[in-house]
Amino acid sequence: MATVMQHYNEVLSDVYSWMFGGFENGIQRNIEFINKHKLIPQSSGIAIDLGAGCGFQSIPLAKAGYSVTAIDLDAKLLSELARNSDGLQITTIKGDLIDFDKSLNTSAELIVCMTDTILHLESKEKVASLFAKAFAALEAGGKFIITFRDLTYELKDADRILPVRSDENTIFTCFLEYEPETVKVHDIVYQKSAGGWSLSKSFYRKLRLSEAWVSEKLSRSGFSKIDSIVENGVLTITASV
Repeated sequence: MATVMQHYNEVLSDVYSWMFGGFENGIQRNIEFINKHKLIPQSSGIAIDLGAGCGFQSIPLAKAGYSVTAIDLDAKLLSELARNSDGLQITTIKGDLIDFDKSLNTSAELIVCMTDTILHLESKEKVASLFAKAFAALEAGGKFIITFRDLTYELKDADRILPVRSDENTIFTCFLEYEPETVKVHDIVYQKSAGGWSLSKSFYRKLRLSEAWVSEKLSRSGFSKIDSIVENGVLTITASV
C-alpha cells in the first residue's frame, strides 16, 4: 500500500486540478464557499490551510483578506499554488499538517482542513490530536472548518466503482473497498500520449469518520460551538472557540 504522500506523487498530483474541473473551477468553488460562510477577517486575519494542495482554499482566503499559511506534503501541488498566488499573502510550507503548530508564532483567526484532508490521517488518535492542536492555536472567537465525505455508509457491489472524470486524453476511475475503520481508495488513471494510453494506479486508505464522532472529539478538545451541514454527501463542520 502506498502512503498518502506516495499516492499523490505517483497518481494524483498531476491530475489533481483537472480532477476538480480545472484550476479556475476549483478556485471559484471555494470563493463561493467563503462567501456562503461569510469568512471575512475580523481580528488578526491569520489563516492556516491544512492540506492546502494547489491552493483551492488558500488563494480565495488570501483574496478575502487573510494572511494564509498553506501546509502540504506534496511539492508539486505547492509549486502550482506558488505559480498562481503572485501578490497574495500566502506562505507555503512543505510538511505534515499534524505538525502545523511548529510553524506558528502567533494565534490564528481561522484554520481550515478541507476536501477530505482530515481522512488522510493515519488514525483517529491523530485526528483527535489535530483537533486539540487546532483549539490551542486559535485566538478567542476563532474558527476551525473541516469538510469531508461521510464514508461510514457503505456502497455495495458495482456502486463502489466511481467515475471521477474523463475527457479525450484522460480517464479517471476510483474503486472503494470498505474496511471496519477505513476505506481502501483505488485510483486508476489512463492518460493518452503520442505513444498510446498509459496507466497509473495505486491505492491508499481513508478514515471512516462520522459527524457524531468528529463533533464529540471537537467538543472534548474545548470547542464551545459546533455546527454541521451536509450537502451532496459532503460534511462541513464549523467549530468555534
